[in-house]
Amino acid sequence: MASENLAERITVNPDMCGGRPCVRGMRIRVTDVLELLAGGMTYEEILEDYPYLEREDIIACIAFAAQWLNHPVLRAS
Repeated sequence: MASENLAERITVNPDMCGGRPCVRGMRIRVTDVLELLAGGMTYEEILEDYPYLEREDIIACIAFAAQWLNHPVLRAS
């Protein structure tokens, strides 16, 4: 997923959801979508329960999490 598309899908507003990353300025957090997936819901089930979401939003949440976690972990010696 291109970074430009990710920036359009995942937004951060300090006045919404405590500044946590959300989907397209809506009050559904990236973590909400990830927790639904982790709980075993399929894309189709999520889209049925949240009709204002798009398949690309779910993919953007996964891509955002992957980017967020892709950093080295340094250990103090």
